Parts: sequence; C-alpha cells; structure tokens
Amino acid sequence: MDRRTFLGVFAGGLLAAPFPAEAQQPGKVYRIGVLEQGGLPGPNPVYEAFRQQLYQLGYIEGQNIVFDYRAAEGRAERLPDFAAELVRLKVDVIVAGGTLGPLAAKHATGTIPIVLAAAGDPVGTGLVASLAKPGGNVTGLSNHSAELTGKRLQLTKEVLPGLSRVAVLWNAANPIAELVFKETEAAARTLGVQVQSLEVRSSDDFENVLPAAVNGRAGALFVVDDPLVFRNRMRIADFAARNRLPATAFYKQFAEAGGLMTFGASLADLYRRAAIFVDKILKGAKPADLPVEQPTKYELVINLKTAKALGLTVPPSLLQRADQVIE
Repeated sequence: MDRRTFLGVFAGGLLAAPFPAEAQQPGKVYRIGVLEQGGLPGPNPVYEAFRQQLYQLGYIEGQNIVFDYRAAEGRAERLPDFAAELVRLKVDVIVAGGTLGPLAAKHATGTIPIVLAAAGDPVGTGLVASLAKPGGNVTGLSNHSAELTGKRLQLTKEVLPGLSRVAVLWNAANPIAELVFKETEAAARTLGVQVQSLEVRSSDDFENVLPAAVNGRAGALFVVDDPLVFRNRMRIADFAARNRLPATAFYKQFAEAGGLMTFGASLADLYRRAAIFVDKILKGAKPADLPVEQPTKYELVINLKTAKALGLTVPPSLLQRADQVIE
C-alpha cells in the first residue's frame, strides 16, 4: 500500500468514525505532517490510538484538520527529502517517529513545531536541550529504550537461565540503536553473557546477517527495535522460529509477530499522547515550553505459543507479571 492509498484509507476512517459532541466548529484547517522512517500500513493500532485521541480533542478530518504523510519505507536516506517536502507544504506541526525522522525534520526547519512520537534519547541526539526545557521547536515523547535494556536482558535470563551468548540485532545507521547496543553490552557483562553483534543498515541486510546468529551458536536473539527493524519484525520472527532461536524485543508487536517475549513502552500509548502535544501546540503552546515526557505505560508480553514450540518453560512468576500472554 503506497502512502496515497493509505491516506485515503485513513481519511475514510476518520470520516466514518464517531466524534465527540464538543468537536471544534469549522474555521482554520490545520495541516499535520507525519514523517516516518518505516511504513504506514492500515489498519494500525498505533495510528488508531493517535487518530482516536485527536477525535476526542475535537479534530475532524476535512473540517479542521488534514494530514500529509511521508513514509520512507525503511530507507532512511529518503527522510531529509520528505522532511523538506513537509516544510514546503507549510504544515502547522510535524509528528515524527523514532529518532532519524525527527533529526531530519529538525534539520529541515527551526520554526515549525516538531512532536516526537517515540524518540530514544532526545537529549543525547541533540533533538532537545533537556527533557524539562526542550528550548527549541522540538518536544514530545521519549520511549526510554536504552534505560530498559538491562531489565529486558534480565527477563530473558529468567526464561533461559543457562544463556551464555546472545546475538544482538541492531541498526548501525541509527545513533539510538548504537546507544542501546552499548547498554546491552554493559548489561551482558554484568550477567556474564557474551554479546555477538549483528549489524544491519537496510532491509537488504537481514538475509545475510541473521544466519550469523546461528553460525555463532547464540542462545538467543536480542532485537534492538528501531523503525527499520520494526518494519522487518515478521521476517525476523520467522527466521527465529525456523532456527529455534528464542527472540526478544522492545515493542509488543514483535511478540505478536511470533517473537518469544517483549518488554518496553507501549507504542500505541506514546502515539496517543503525541496527539495531546499536537493539540497543545495548535492551541498556542510553544514546544520550547513543553517538557519532553517519558513513557507511563510499559508492557511485558510473552508469547507462550512460541515458548512451547521452542520447548521452553516460562517460570510461573514471570507469567504472573506479564501484561499479556499470547497462547
């Protein structure tokens, strides 16, 4: 599905959905640019959360809001051109997922407000001056991914207590993925686990890189999520299943795709809250005055069906802590 087709599906859904009685009256029509490194398939629970929150705030497609979507389909090199297009369209706000998208948007404009939907390290990558005082035209949500790396590795060890070697799949073109990889190395040293680096930079790399995990006799696959990896989650989960390799990741969509386990922020909740930032900015708030927010909802999801297929026994204590168990 190309972005024009998706836009038609998205717009059609907006027009058909119920809206609150206090929806804003026709007047100024706001233009929202959405910039993604991955794709924009529909229907999608993540964008549905974003869309529904805007409904609740009174924004109606075709009456007081329109959307311009630009999706790089996993090709990060397209992001600067797409960001420039959104600037030329004079959008009122740019909503950008991940880290590379917001960086491209910030490079393209210093005046149009940019809302981060799920950035890894906004301060470390230079997107904002600080979380409390962003100080420029960028604000929004951080996904807290690097800080949760050690916890996710600990959870993996609970299922695989004898784990001694883990293959870490990460996008070497993404500065946040590199940060998470380094955090993973540090956590692994503490737990006495060796790390095997599996670097990808484009969708073409997975076919050649993934077999190295098996050849290197890794006991598990540790997936560092970013838009490129997220877009390829089905092929990663399929490879892991075919090679009987327990695989864990950050976002629950990977467990839904067949991975063993995920622990991280709720992507849908982050996009829902991004809509609230958009509303505040359209009502006059300045990004510089809106602190960057951390996740408030974390999810531990275990695919018990996958565990059984791999011959693994998930400790009852871990199942009890899970927010969702897929059977």
